[in-house]
Amino acid sequence: MSLFNRFYQQIAANRLAHWLTCLPKQLADWQKNELHGEFAKWQKTLDALPKIEPSDVDLKNSVSVGSADSIPAGQQKRIENLLKNFKPWRKGPYHVHGTHVDTEWRSDFKWDRLRPHISDLKGRYVLDIGCGSGYHLWRMRGDGAKFVVGVDPTQLFMMQFLSIQHFIQDDSVNLLPLGVEHLPELKAFDTVFAMGVLYHRRSPIDFLQQLKAQLAPGGELILETLIIEGDKNTVLVPGERYAKMRNVWFLPSGDALVHWMERLGFKNVRVVNTDQTAYEEQRKTDWIDTESLQDFLDPNDASKTIEGHPAPLRAIIVANI
Repeated sequence: MSLFNRFYQQIAANRLAHWLTCLPKQLADWQKNELHGEFAKWQKTLDALPKIEPSDVDLKNSVSVGSADSIPAGQQKRIENLLKNFKPWRKGPYHVHGTHVDTEWRSDFKWDRLRPHISDLKGRYVLDIGCGSGYHLWRMRGDGAKFVVGVDPTQLFMMQFLSIQHFIQDDSVNLLPLGVEHLPELKAFDTVFAMGVLYHRRSPIDFLQQLKAQLAPGGELILETLIIEGDKNTVLVPGERYAKMRNVWFLPSGDALVHWMERLGFKNVRVVNTDQTAYEEQRKTDWIDTESLQDFLDPNDASKTIEGHPAPLRAIIVANI
């Protein structure tokens, strides 16, 4: 598929070359059988984005390219209208030639929390599992990562990523429409991120093992997930919904999660940050048109979800192999 040809060429010449034994067939099958009903419309929107040479790209402090002064006002308005065709925008924010894509999540808050606790990314091969639209992929590249790969099966997120890539044009940052279950044991990445994914997996132990299988010897895992208070035997298995989400399966305590990871052979496992999700970090904006955190919590008691479970508490765990 032409969309991924450049990626194939790149990994053929680097440490991910062994991925080519299965990846082209997987993506060909995806193209043939699994395209979303809106995909053709999204592709037309992507093709309609104006071609502008990258300028003033900042990936270190934000994800920003160009400014309102760098293009005519009419072109700037066209960019804004086209990007809004990709709503809802969950992770960000992005700044594109004067358009502020004010996403539901202030993903920069999370980045600021985790960055002091992880190894220097300079020169590293980095994988982000469940990367959404790829906001953190750009921040990883901004911190010096040599080659960045994100995987997320949600096709709208891929189109959002490609719309930002259209303006930044950095072939060292890539997103593939795959889930972690599609990955072979690559054992090739210096750093693997998995943020906001663990609680969506029916088998969290298998998921952790899949993450471990992507790391090169001595590699580092950064896991960010929902937890609850408790000891190493405490795990919440919600009912049909948690904060209105249907696909939440296991919420362990921080101690329980550390225990699981140590049992799987991870080393130097430590919880480096815990943070209660705040309204300033997850909220409604003009770029989502859906509910957000305020709708997911008990209106009379913000310490509980609408179902009566403990409100979202997020932890960052860092470990090595």
